[in-house]
Amino acid sequence: MSDQNKEQEEAVNQIYEFAADLMVKKGMSSVETKKALITQGLDNESATIVVDNLEQQIRRAKKGRGSKDMLFGALWLFGGIIVTTVTYSSASSGGGRYVVAYGAIIFGAIQFIRGIARSL
Repeated sequence: MSDQNKEQEEAVNQIYEFAADLMVKKGMSSVETKKALITQGLDNESATIVVDNLEQQIRRAKKGRGSKDMLFGALWLFGGIIVTTVTYSSASSGGGRYVVAYGAIIFGAIQFIRGIARSL
């Protein structure tokens, strides 16, 4: 790769890092970020491309996080249900105590619902 290509790639990376910082860390809207990029010297078309690409990446990241939340929520939820069912079944047939794992069930349900919301 030539020095000129490396410099261009580095410049593009800096532009994306700048825009990502504005959108993610500083919470600026797409319109505000685009205006800031234009103020920094980018033309309107390039600023639009950068902002659109970042919006797509942010959406993908949120969906990925949502999927993980749904998975772990389901594991906690069903784990709590299984523990409750197994201990109740054991206690009802032979007598004794059983565990209602309501903490795991509630936590799992909340986590699962949070994952659904993030995936939308």
